[in-house]
Amino acid sequence: MMTPTAMVQPEDAKYIKRRLRCGSIDVHPTEPALILNYEVEATILSESENPVLSDKKQCQKIIRLKALNKNSDCGLLAREVVNKCSLIHASKIGDVEHLIYFLQSRKENAFAGGYGDNSVNCSPSNGYESPQTTSVEGEKANYANLEQYLAMLYEDLPDKIKGSGLIMQLSMDTDNLEELSRSEAVLSALSRVLREDFKKSIDLSTNILSIFHSFSVFTKFHPLILAYKIGSLSIGIVEHEMQLYTQWKSDPARTPGHSSTECTAAFHARQCRWTTNR
Repeated sequence: MMTPTAMVQPEDAKYIKRRLRCGSIDVHPTEPALILNYEVEATILSESENPVLSDKKQCQKIIRLKALNKNSDCGLLAREVVNKCSLIHASKIGDVEHLIYFLQSRKENAFAGGYGDNSVNCSPSNGYESPQTTSVEGEKANYANLEQYLAMLYEDLPDKIKGSGLIMQLSMDTDNLEELSRSEAVLSALSRVLREDFKKSIDLSTNILSIFHSFSVFTKFHPLILAYKIGSLSIGIVEHEMQLYTQWKSDPARTPGHSSTECTAAFHARQCRWTTNR
């Protein structure tokens, strides 16, 4: 709506000053594209450069990433986006790269065996109870069965891994996130299991962190991440992983292969597991 700052006469309106302010950046719900929210403020100035009329409007710009594929360098693409879009400050490159990575993972949509070719050569985790893959092979999740998946989170470790893997599948479909965000029982159970059992299974941890990662891409769900203390839990998990690696390096007898080289290989396999399933 136009806001008059004085009685405007035609002869008074000499100049128009426009100011753009960048807002949040989100992923497009269905396309390989980013949605940039920004504000346009237009001010009509008099000959003496005093404002006589102003207006603000909320706008969106869709940045389509037509070249995005499983082999794309997300960091390089993020820099290209920032360089071509003057609305996005250079300090946002990291955020843009994070969103592009999510789009790349969503586009592959290969949850039964990792994300595209990135899952090749990723060995099962070492030093944990369950060697099964993070996702649930051969089983497609159905939102109608969410209560069953929730019940699995109260069973033994293999069922917890399976249930969290199926919920992870649901979370990777952005159409499900709104409903999932309203399910306090599911989110509470997931955060509890992560807090209590992250030392028992890297597969379980990766499944649950992947679920909250899907929420974290959208700014509207950031309060949810805060409410369930996912940030502090994630830091605790990273610290545990680093301590475990230090122990393996200092005491090779405790490593899966009883050698420093095999310790390093085992740790790299764990890192591969984290990065290809988040």
